[in-house]
Amino acid sequence: MDILIIGGTGNISSEVTPLLVSLGHNVTVLNTGRHPAPQGCKHIKADRFNPLEFENAVKGIKADAAIDFMAFAPGHCRADYRALRGNIGQFIFISSATVYQKPHIKLPITEETPRGNPFWPYAQDKTACEEYLESVHGQDFPVTIVRPSHTFGKTWIPSPINGCGFTVAARMLAGKEFIIHGNGESLWTLTASSDFAKGFVGLVGNKGAAGEAFHITSDEALSWNGIYKELGAALGANKMNPVHIPTEFIAKVYPDARGKLLGDKAENGVFDNSKIKRFVPGFKCEKSFAAAIRESVAWFMEKAERREVDEGEDRLIELIAGAWRADGALPRNAPMLNPPSFQ
Repeated sequence: MDILIIGGTGNISSEVTPLLVSLGHNVTVLNTGRHPAPQGCKHIKADRFNPLEFENAVKGIKADAAIDFMAFAPGHCRADYRALRGNIGQFIFISSATVYQKPHIKLPITEETPRGNPFWPYAQDKTACEEYLESVHGQDFPVTIVRPSHTFGKTWIPSPINGCGFTVAARMLAGKEFIIHGNGESLWTLTASSDFAKGFVGLVGNKGAAGEAFHITSDEALSWNGIYKELGAALGANKMNPVHIPTEFIAKVYPDARGKLLGDKAENGVFDNSKIKRFVPGFKCEKSFAAAIRESVAWFMEKAERREVDEGEDRLIELIAGAWRADGALPRNAPMLNPPSFQ
């Protein structure tokens, strides 16, 4: 197949793109060129956030499938529609599992779970994208929606509040405080990008997927306490020093965390993946979080320059933890629960 990928070098797409190439597809990636295009791909240099530049760059391109990893607002999807309508066999929009109703009413989450996230503009924009694409879905623009949840590759160490680099890991190795929201017992699903890619490529060119939405996640859900224990074990951290802080207090000190936590990671993120398994027979996520996080830690440990500490993120952790120590009674409507021992 001839496949156009908008993006192609990010956390998820850097696994999807080479897998499609390895399967023998002709892949073209469109991006700014700040990161080298994966080997075996044709490259179009353009800024997808400049509508005129983007539409001129893809004008006349015909493809069996176009995949947009870089659409975050309805205007981006409108540009896709104007530029690609009638020239593609399938349009795959990378949405987000954050679109699902918050707080969750029923678990596990299925694709039939209603949309609605009042906490996070990012999720609201993704929902608006989905609604627009559903309105233009048709024979000349067949739409498939894919909703990743918290997906990470070997160059990421996932964090619930901020960042994906080595900052929290560095604090853990130094025996410094790191933050866990609430009592750390809410369940969360973390998915290896390489596993996500295997399910995703089964939807590319899949005519039955037209007009459908899918999430693709691991079937393993761990508590945040369990997640950090696994990270600590992978790092070989001698002493864990977590600070459990109510989610509402974190959001009060750091308002940007409101969407990321109340609109996502403070919820129980447990998913039913029956639908993707029906459409892609034989698919399953094979990497446990313990295995995937050890790959990430190994990548960071290979080179000292990869273990850079983000000073802003480091200061933010100190600020939130310091505020909690100074006035742990706030907010009074979110009492702290006793977390389990980390020792």
